[in-house]
Amino acid sequence: MKIDYAMLTDLYQLTMAQGYWDHGVGDTEACFHMYFRNYPFKGGYAIACGTDQLAEMVESYRFDGEAIDYLSEVRSAEGRPLFGRDFLEYLRSFRLGVDIDAVLEGTVVFPNEPLVRVRGSILECQLLETALLNCINFETLIATKAARVCQAAEAPVAEFGLRRAQGAAGGVWASRAAVVGGCASTSNVLAGQMFGLPVSGTHGHSWVMSFPDELSAFRAYAESFPDNCVLLVDTYDVEQGVRNAITVGLEMRERGRRLSGIRIDSGDLAWLAKGARRMLDEAGLSDCGIVLSNDLDEYAIKSIRDEGAQVAGWGVGTKLACAYDQPTLGGVYKLGATREPGGAWKNHVKITGSAQKLTTPGVLDVRRYFYDNGLIAGDMVFDVNYEVGECETIVDPHDALRRKKLAGMRFEPLLVPFARGGNVVLEASQRDALAARERARAGLATLDETQKRMLNPHTYPVGLERTLFDRRQELVARLLGIE
Repeated sequence: MKIDYAMLTDLYQLTMAQGYWDHGVGDTEACFHMYFRNYPFKGGYAIACGTDQLAEMVESYRFDGEAIDYLSEVRSAEGRPLFGRDFLEYLRSFRLGVDIDAVLEGTVVFPNEPLVRVRGSILECQLLETALLNCINFETLIATKAARVCQAAEAPVAEFGLRRAQGAAGGVWASRAAVVGGCASTSNVLAGQMFGLPVSGTHGHSWVMSFPDELSAFRAYAESFPDNCVLLVDTYDVEQGVRNAITVGLEMRERGRRLSGIRIDSGDLAWLAKGARRMLDEAGLSDCGIVLSNDLDEYAIKSIRDEGAQVAGWGVGTKLACAYDQPTLGGVYKLGATREPGGAWKNHVKITGSAQKLTTPGVLDVRRYFYDNGLIAGDMVFDVNYEVGECETIVDPHDALRRKKLAGMRFEPLLVPFARGGNVVLEASQRDALAARERARAGLATLDETQKRMLNPHTYPVGLERTLFDRRQELVARLLGIE
């Protein structure tokens, strides 16, 4: 979708950019990191997503004539032009030159570790903040919700939340993120076209209501779609709807076709699904699946399955595409270090009254360590400009007493080159949504079952490399004047 990413920003990013430019410090090299602080949905993991849109942003980032004209008309509280003419001319010819490293989409990730690292001039790093957060926050949230829903479903899940999504762009990117998180398909035709996603759908109640009776509506639909016939049976009465579907299913069998399934979209879904299953089996249509929908989420799905309903597929819309129970991931974008041309990196840390908001200084990367059985053992955040200590110990960033030694274990880096000099270098195959879905499935399999519990999951260890933790403590003490 056509979006002007340069203008998809908060005003203060532009005012800071002009301030850097005015004072001759815009070319100072900086390193920023994007991460989130708390587990989404009170779960035990998140699924990284949003870098495909980030690639679109990097490749199209320009201030065109319309943008410059608009910014020239923005006024201060006193009515004077907010932006200087020379600065606007600078923006007119502005081109990104940043280096970006990021985790691949579909990667299982955790709080307090960088998902994206941006290096470049402080001016351009600053300009990217808002749009970058918009991409990663929303799509990571939706992909995580999808993973939780699919984990509960243990059967194919179709996402169909477009009609209630937050606008056209939100709906399109939500559909893609839902597939990255594990959904088998989406009802969103535009998302299917844009991203090569599987699309699926049945018919609505209006189809049934537009015919003289339900049976004739079912027969007509089976005639039009003999190879993909799923009948919605709850327009009037579910039990009678199932009977009519059975009639059509048996007629299709005589023609060498098969009724793929029935869908129930209202009522006591567990009760109705079990009754429908009995009726279908007694009629000899044991190969006809049951699809359930109607404001489902992971908790409702688990409850239905726990009651013994045999469900072939699920349709999940509003509570998935809108992340109904948590509106935002809460990811942040923080400065870690700066340096003058040819100089050494200077570390920076933000200190507030909240210990959780204490940032980590440096140019950071992440190592993921594995047990011999393939399960993940812990993630280490470290500074690339320093050697990792031989003991390879991680320290909880908020509790110095919580430590874990990872020495001797196999590890993999999480951040991979994404853009160099303002050009995307990550291959398109690495940004494919279906490849990301497989990555998510493989990553979730490396979690212990206790870390995937819906309620009160076990916390996965993510920590700062021990010497990085010590350097942060020393920097905080120095800034606070503590000897």
